[in-house]
Amino acid sequence: MTAGHDHDRQSADVGRRPQAQPASSPRTPHLFSMTWRDGLFAHWPVDPESLRPHVPEPLELDIRDGNAWVSVLPFVLTRAGIRASPAVSRLSFPELNVRTYVRYAGDPGLFFFSIDVSNAFIARFLQRATRLPVYHAKGNVAGTGEGVAFSSSRLGDDHAVFSAAYRPDGEVYYAEPGSLERWLTARRRFYAPANGGVLTGEIGHAPWPLRPVSVTIDENTMFAANGLPEPTGEPVCQFCGSLEMTGSIVRRL
Repeated sequence: MTAGHDHDRQSADVGRRPQAQPASSPRTPHLFSMTWRDGLFAHWPVDPESLRPHVPEPLELDIRDGNAWVSVLPFVLTRAGIRASPAVSRLSFPELNVRTYVRYAGDPGLFFFSIDVSNAFIARFLQRATRLPVYHAKGNVAGTGEGVAFSSSRLGDDHAVFSAAYRPDGEVYYAEPGSLERWLTARRRFYAPANGGVLTGEIGHAPWPLRPVSVTIDENTMFAANGLPEPTGEPVCQFCGSLEMTGSIVRRL
């Protein structure tokens, strides 16, 4: 399947790159930095009534055009570590996220059903520091000459598997304000209910330099592995080759 339309070339876009929305501004210190590489956004529409029981209170499921959305994001996180720390202390590893879109007190954000990483230390650290559902998985990423081959298999759970090949199929563009692509990708905050309250963390970065993408998904059991309802339609997909990010400490709201 191929997603996307014709867009101006990257060199023409850089000068008019959209600015981050004020609601996305960091609210807590960003102590961490990292770089996203070779990533795929694959977003599926899902029946809201079927998905709502899987999103805990007090979070509100965010709806777009009558649909809830569940996204599966395979990518490589590189140079992850404390900001300004030496390169020798940084880590790189494949990661696979399964997420949906929520609001808390009117603010948009993400709710993660699962985060699979191929680094055992990072998995344990994130579990303790963020209260997110982080798992250790065997991940593999390879360049095919025409794109990326990504696979992830959760250790100890043969039912949590994702495998896909994807390649960019067009020039860089930036999602327009009000578009579905902007709604799905311009989320800078996650929420995690814990001990009767809500934890949140923030990510800071420039607008996503998206590209249309051609995708072949060979295996995807991540909906079933998370107990989620099956999608009601075909995915909307984008590719991002590289984006530098910062991450905040987690705080209680």
